[in-house]
Amino acid sequence: MKKFAKVIALLTVLMLALTCFVGCGKEEATALKIGITGPLTGGAAIYGNAVKNAAEIAVEEVNALGKIQFELKVEDDAHDAEKAVNAYNTLKDWDMQIFMGSVTSTPGTATSKEANNDGIFYLTPSASSTDVLGGVANAITGTVDIARKDNVFQMCFMDPNQGAASANYISSQKLGTKIAVIYKNDDNYSTGIYNSFKAEADKLKLDIVSTTTFTEDTKTDFSVQVADAKAKGADLVFLPMYYESAALILKEAKDTNFAPKFFGVDGMDGILSLEGFDKSLAEDVMLLTPFNADAEDATTKAFVAKYKEKFGEIPNQFAADAYDCVYAIFAALKEGDALKNEDGSYNYGVSAEDLCKMLVEAFTAEDFTYTGLTGENMTWGKDGAVTKTPKGMVIKNGVYVGM
Repeated sequence: MKKFAKVIALLTVLMLALTCFVGCGKEEATALKIGITGPLTGGAAIYGNAVKNAAEIAVEEVNALGKIQFELKVEDDAHDAEKAVNAYNTLKDWDMQIFMGSVTSTPGTATSKEANNDGIFYLTPSASSTDVLGGVANAITGTVDIARKDNVFQMCFMDPNQGAASANYISSQKLGTKIAVIYKNDDNYSTGIYNSFKAEADKLKLDIVSTTTFTEDTKTDFSVQVADAKAKGADLVFLPMYYESAALILKEAKDTNFAPKFFGVDGMDGILSLEGFDKSLAEDVMLLTPFNADAEDATTKAFVAKYKEKFGEIPNQFAADAYDCVYAIFAALKEGDALKNEDGSYNYGVSAEDLCKMLVEAFTAEDFTYTGLTGENMTWGKDGAVTKTPKGMVIKNGVYVGM
């Protein structure tokens, strides 16, 4: 019996030691965890890396203030919806508490569903499709096709806003009398902008003389589209697309002696950083963007200088939107005071669901505004869309200049 008692006592000691090892080995959280998925590789990598770089700068700056601390993790989704969901799940396993969304619209639509189901706050810098938010009326039919995802917000303009704003700008500035449009008909981003552009152009009685499309499988040859615009006498070509396809269209136009005005959208921001691209092809190309890297305000100058020092290039508007996302979250948390304990420490262990409710309430509050790189006194509606004013930009001598 004594031998048996000794064995029981030894087992008890071992169990207590194991319990202590498991319990005591778990580190207490020391920062709020923010996750992002974006294309760090592949054709859209300029966007993903711009977001990653700028978010890292913003997190470093916030943490240096000595208040609430953020921890950032970015997973590659290669601009693919399935890979984005896998990347999102990796971030969930990391115990992500705030999701700064996916960078591009098709992956963003997929991951916003996941975040909505999980109750994780979602603020994307640049996934601009209405499908990301859900619950937004179709610009053509006026009907709501997807249920609103109450925890999903955008820092960027929604696609319908870009399309309508572009049509209004072209009309008010009398930039063209015969308009050609080339868009990607299997892409949420491109079709969303086109639909709202067409609806607004019809209201304004803009003369659209040529409308041609392309797909993922045909995005390397634009001879037919450019030839049609040229044959119809277009003096302005509207390009609601990402920069890679736009670069090929500009080259095709130059090769065929077609010299209309070109007007793009925020997805074309990055064309000047495209490897091997002849910047002279983009001379006088116009686009609407929320960010001007040449602006003279102190915040922009400091951000651009730091970005150039760290990464050797000028930041685009995707970078600026990502920087603003981090600081908008910081502002919504009242610089951390919303999570302060009585002893002055911060509640980093708050659940993602509770944090989500707090942030949704903050972002939709009537008195909440945020001023950053991409806009002054920005506000968010209950539809998750941001309200801010776009800037007209034109490319001159290889840089963006305000119009």
